[in-house]
Amino acid sequence: MRPSQHHVDAVLNIVDSGLPTTVDDEAQLIYRSWIRCFNDYGLHPARRQRLAVESTTRLRERREHHEACLQAARTGMEQLYGHFADLGYVVMLADTQGVTLDCIGSADSDSPLRAALVAGANWNETLAGTNGIGTCLAEARTITCHRQDHYYASNLDLSCTATPLHDPNGQLMGALDVSALAAPDARESQHLARHLTQLYGRMIEDANFIQHFRDRWILKLSSRPALVDVHAELMLAFDGDGVIVGANSGARRRLQVLERTVRGNLVGNSLAAVFRSAADVWKLARGADAGDRARLDTWEGTPFHATVRAPRRTVRPAVAAVQAADTRPLDALGGGDPQMARLVEQARLLCGRPINILIHGETGTGKEVLARALHEASPRADKPFIAVNCAAIPESLIESELFGYQPGTFTGARSKGMVGLIQRADGGTLFLDEIGDMPLALQTRLLRVLSEGEVLPLGADKPVPLSLTVVSASHRNLRELVAQRGFREDLYYRLCGAPLQLPPLRERRDRAELIGRLAAEEAQALGTDTRIAPQAFDLMVRYDWPGNIRELRNALRYALSLAGSSGVEIRDLPPQIIDAAARSEPPLMALPAPEQKAGDAPRTGTGSGASPECEHLLGVLRRHHWNITQVSKELRLCRATVYRRMKRFGIVPPTQFS
Repeated sequence: MRPSQHHVDAVLNIVDSGLPTTVDDEAQLIYRSWIRCFNDYGLHPARRQRLAVESTTRLRERREHHEACLQAARTGMEQLYGHFADLGYVVMLADTQGVTLDCIGSADSDSPLRAALVAGANWNETLAGTNGIGTCLAEARTITCHRQDHYYASNLDLSCTATPLHDPNGQLMGALDVSALAAPDARESQHLARHLTQLYGRMIEDANFIQHFRDRWILKLSSRPALVDVHAELMLAFDGDGVIVGANSGARRRLQVLERTVRGNLVGNSLAAVFRSAADVWKLARGADAGDRARLDTWEGTPFHATVRAPRRTVRPAVAAVQAADTRPLDALGGGDPQMARLVEQARLLCGRPINILIHGETGTGKEVLARALHEASPRADKPFIAVNCAAIPESLIESELFGYQPGTFTGARSKGMVGLIQRADGGTLFLDEIGDMPLALQTRLLRVLSEGEVLPLGADKPVPLSLTVVSASHRNLRELVAQRGFREDLYYRLCGAPLQLPPLRERRDRAELIGRLAAEEAQALGTDTRIAPQAFDLMVRYDWPGNIRELRNALRYALSLAGSSGVEIRDLPPQIIDAAARSEPPLMALPAPEQKAGDAPRTGTGSGASPECEHLLGVLRRHHWNITQVSKELRLCRATVYRRMKRFGIVPPTQFS
């Protein structure tokens, strides 16, 4: 039997028999990946790998997105490659999608896989099967994928070792990989490669951590006193009040006991919650320039040798003044959630720059609230903020509303003409909500506005010059719309100068704080008491909130309006929250559809399964018995947009079937 056929049989045997319990942890990772590749991704080990390489333009965009970390990563990669320069290895850095952003070395081989060990190659597990980069990212763990560990039989000559990289906020940032097309059969031959890859991966993370928190105090900790200055195992960034604002991977791992003993996360707690004598940290801080050291004990009795690095005050006064002004409108959005903290930090750096921003997020996550905060925190705060919901304006009016018109341009026009919304935003911020619903014909005109910096009202002969920043938002995947030719690619890149991702409420760790804050706001508006019974509050915290913050506000208004003098009880909560608690399961994003009848199913031109957006719309239509007025109210869309979406998804009311 050929080795490749033997490998295919081995993979399919694991897929059929399931995960064995008698193998070590590393083998468990490999076998889990095999099962995912076959069952979840529809890949077959006998087929050739679907090699995908990004275009030069797309690769440049990806690199620009990670520009802040690439410099430190490149230095670490060069040092790592120095250990393997004569052994035929290639060192690669990949982003979270598995696309290699940088590559050092060249595989000296005639193998077809040589073309895959380059910058721009996509090693995502969903495409390339089990491999070092893809499986490392899928499991968020260091892994050696050696020869026969690969999923595809065509990859058996390859040996890869990859370690995950985390950003300063602890989020997965990518992977560092060392690969070779000619490696000994023995898996043990890769032990040194694995050790060095992990070592340099942590060095790259720590370099990014120090750069990110350069304006904060950094506490360096090590179990070995001689290395605490040059190679601290743990690092904590803290502010002037002694509150921990950042922790590197070592600190998150070693101090994880805090998750069990202190309410909340490591980040956001004080140094006093970790160490028996936080005062010793401030003694170190006073002697930071002298390189003083001390021993610090955690409350669990773990000793560390410590030193403190002072903040680096290198920000120019003008920039510092802008950042200080940014704090108030943007910081109000965050809480104790790491995702929101990261988003606020990104927004603070972007809002004063002449760059268009694209906000992604589910319906109800607060995209317009973020857009307004970006405007209020920017130098344009005293200029207009014009919000346009592209899904709410009827298609017949959207062109005149956006671009304006001259007197007598069309029947029914105002006698003096009208200044369009785009022109009203001159000097300020134009917020285009649900930009994915803008008709293609108008996308072309908007592109001209952005590229030329001028707007031409309907019926006008001369364009009007403009100076504005555009913030766009959509709950739809615009990249997919571009691929489906439903959105102009050139307009997408004009709008997406900087992407911001708003997390859904169900993923936010600050739900309790957010519920308390919004309850106080709504109670003040209603003139009622803000008290909420602990049992009712707990149900609200555990509820999945498919409608996100918009649903939360509505639920609070409902409950506060029904509550008596004793405050909100469980009986005052909206029915969907009580029902979800009774079922002891999170609600779905859309209500389950009743059993489909022959005349009640959406008809799509492709014949494929309906998208989640289609299913959601269909569920709302059924719930309101196809009453378009009620549907438009729930979705906060105009009737014309509801009909337009029904047409796009091929949804036909039952009354129209013969």
